[in-house]
Amino acid sequence: MVTTLANLFLNTVEKYPKPDLMLVKKEGLYTPISTREFGDTVKHFALGLHSLGHGRGDKLIILSENRPEWVMADMADQCLGAITVPVYTTLVSEQIKYIINDSDAQVVVVSNSLQWRKIEAIREDLPGVRQFITLAAEAPAPGVLTFAEVAAKGRALAAEKPVLFESLARAVKPEDEASIIYTSGTTGLPKGVILTHANLVTNLTAAATVISFSDKDTVLSFLPLSHILERMVTFTYLYKGCSIAYAESIETVAENLLDVRPQIMVSAPRVFEKIYAKVMDTILASSGLKRKIFYWGLRVGKAASARKLAGQSLGGVLKLKHRLASKLVFSKIVAKTGGRVRFFVSGGAPLSSDIAEFFHAIGLTILEGYGLTETSPVVAINTFEKMRFGSVGPILPGVEVRIAPDGEILVRGPNVMKGYYKKPNETREAFTEDGWFKTGDIGVLDGEGMLTITDRKKDLIVTAGGKNVAPQPIENILKTNPYIANAVVVGDRRRFVSALIVPNFEKLEGYAKFIRIPFEDRTSLVRNAQIVGFLMSEIDRSTPQLAPYEKIKKIVVLDRDFEIEKDEITPSLKVKRAIVEGKYKDVLDALYRE
Repeated sequence: MVTTLANLFLNTVEKYPKPDLMLVKKEGLYTPISTREFGDTVKHFALGLHSLGHGRGDKLIILSENRPEWVMADMADQCLGAITVPVYTTLVSEQIKYIINDSDAQVVVVSNSLQWRKIEAIREDLPGVRQFITLAAEAPAPGVLTFAEVAAKGRALAAEKPVLFESLARAVKPEDEASIIYTSGTTGLPKGVILTHANLVTNLTAAATVISFSDKDTVLSFLPLSHILERMVTFTYLYKGCSIAYAESIETVAENLLDVRPQIMVSAPRVFEKIYAKVMDTILASSGLKRKIFYWGLRVGKAASARKLAGQSLGGVLKLKHRLASKLVFSKIVAKTGGRVRFFVSGGAPLSSDIAEFFHAIGLTILEGYGLTETSPVVAINTFEKMRFGSVGPILPGVEVRIAPDGEILVRGPNVMKGYYKKPNETREAFTEDGWFKTGDIGVLDGEGMLTITDRKKDLIVTAGGKNVAPQPIENILKTNPYIANAVVVGDRRRFVSALIVPNFEKLEGYAKFIRIPFEDRTSLVRNAQIVGFLMSEIDRSTPQLAPYEKIKKIVVLDRDFEIEKDEITPSLKVKRAIVEGKYKDVLDALYRE
């Protein structure tokens, strides 16, 4: 029975001997890494770290893009009973310095010269770090060891003490701390969430009972491994023996889908929004006949989807129409995902119910889930047996949820964090007096046990008229419009709701040229009254279902998207609302004065 990440590793190596446990692109081709090679590398790197004095309870930083060595270093650390601290590669030196020093890390693993330059800039300010290790082939500076050099030390130690590694791995206990994950935080400094082996293992094994993962599956990994969702599903892939292929980057996902032809991919909603927008762009630019066929096919797909979700058969006529729609319409879209997808998983942010329904209608199922770093992360997830668009599904087995009187979702279970590292007051504040974790999210749990998230508690807008407005669902609707790339809905304590709009500049510039609106640059484009009016009409067209008090009355069109470097979004791409509203306060104040 798997109770720790260390015996999960031992179980994978023994149970799933395969030639392609991992796949990484080298010189234009995906190259396999066998289970044996993976197992030996983890073992030797772990023993190499052990020979450097790294062991139980010690902290190891990983600052790297997704790649097999990320997982190997992590699993090696877990097998020593040490604690992995992942860091987003998008962070700047000062942010990285805070995490290294706050976590009391002794070892820092970096991927390449770009990431090393960030460390080099703060190296003198990292008094607790004993060893720097690079995943690159050559050390970037004196005193830095390469991954290969550390593994070589471990290989020598394994020859000398052949049972040492397994004895270290089997000594790890479920209650031992496995990871400290710094929440990106939309307000204030990040907090280190302490997760134990039991937290992570109970969560991944429960998820694997409600969603089918198999050693016959190939998965595409591209969400950052520093994010709890991708990290936890990676442990699940290893637990079930899936082959893990690594995307080269977020920009190459479309190409890598065709290379790998995965059965499973976990993603944030932004990727699905982009696929949807691209499909709709193509349709709107096509001939009248093609548009008619597409919308006919989509209506058929939605009708078939509704019957399937209700557990009903399609019936003769609908089955025939659906087969024809699949051939004429859906097959071309499905082919762009590689043609073998069994399901996608969406998490990290809310997914628009319209987009979930669209994908299901064309034959691509998205299982939307919900969770937080503090809950390891999964609290609820849609399954093939129980699914509803707009809901995050039934509660995961073993996890308990209750809704507080003010609507906040409270969670209890073996997946809930041990606490925040070195922050007893914040830990205490995160729980109710009777021990339930306060998620900060507002939601509804219905009679069928389906959980629906309405918004973040602190993000809820209360208008001057006393109406409660949840901004996230409105923003999700806006982002499905082909002319809108990003949106922040504002209006707290104001007379009406407005929005900061980041346009899809490629589309908007094309529109401006088509109707001959002159512009010198993006700033002049977004200040053009005709363009603002056009975007306002697109918003009205996209949001007919909103209540009058939810309607967006005015907009500010921005000439750029929000940036991590400007502290406007977190590394997991969540908007820091307070900071963004503060930056645009003068513009918003002027908007409400008009």
